[in-house]
Amino acid sequence: MSEKNSFEEKIKELEEIAKKLETGELSLDDSMTQFEKGMKISKECTKILDEAEKKIMVLINNGEDLKEEEYKTNEE
Repeated sequence: MSEKNSFEEKIKELEEIAKKLETGELSLDDSMTQFEKGMKISKECTKILDEAEKKIMVLINNGEDLKEEEYKTNEE
């Protein structure tokens, strides 16, 4: 992935932040800083997932011709 951090790296970082927060050993200020960092990373992950979903195309075999259709989730 050409991004600064891959999606997987961002998820690992979120997990590390969650572990730090769960210990209860951080000060309130440090907890807030970690929480804010986690929220930022979470939004970045959501953006990556949204962009990936938009790119997903399903190939449908229509006789000899192949055509692309936009991927639709069950929610649509």
